[in-house]
Amino acid sequence: MDYQKIIDKYYPEDNDLRKLLITHSRQVADRCLLIAKKHPELRLDAEFLEEAAMLHDLGIFRCNAPGIYCMGDEPYIRHGLIGGQLLRQEGWDRHARVCERHTGTGLTAWDIEQQQLPLPHKDFMPEELEEQVVCYADKFYSKTRPGSERTVVEAMRSLEKFGWDGIRRFQRWVDIFE
Repeated sequence: MDYQKIIDKYYPEDNDLRKLLITHSRQVADRCLLIAKKHPELRLDAEFLEEAAMLHDLGIFRCNAPGIYCMGDEPYIRHGLIGGQLLRQEGWDRHARVCERHTGTGLTAWDIEQQQLPLPHKDFMPEELEEQVVCYADKFYSKTRPGSERTVVEAMRSLEKFGWDGIRRFQRWVDIFE
C-alpha cells in the first residue's frame, strides 16, 4: 500500500500544515520502526507500523487548531475519528483503527462521557500490538514543537489530562517497548 498517495490526496499543497504532518508522522514512524527492530520477539508488522504512523494524524486538516496550521471547523479531539473515516473510504480499515485509537493512550466510552468529549460514546482503545506501538510512539512528539522529542517523563506529564489510567497504560508500554 502506498501511504504517500493518501497524504498527497488530502494534503495536495506544499504548505506548513503538510510539512508539519509529515515531520511529526515521520518521527512517530521512525520510533515505531526502532521498536520493531529492538523487539523482534514481538513480531511486529514493520510495514504496517510505518504506514499507520505516517497516516495516524490524517484528519487534522479538518480541525480547528490554528497554532498548528489547522483551519477546519471540527474540534481537534475529533482528528482521529475523522482520519479513521477518511481511511475507511480508501479501504484501509486496519489503518483507520490506528487513527481512531491513538488519542492519549486510548479513550474509553466512560472517559468520553465523563469529559463530555464530542465523540461517539464508545471505546477507542488501541487493541492490536501495532496500534499500541503507534499510540505509544506518538506521545514522544508534539506537533506544537516539531523536531523535538519528549523524554518518558515528559510524555507521561502530557498524559495527565487524560487521567491516571492512561498514565498506567503508558507505563506498561514503557516496560514492553523500551
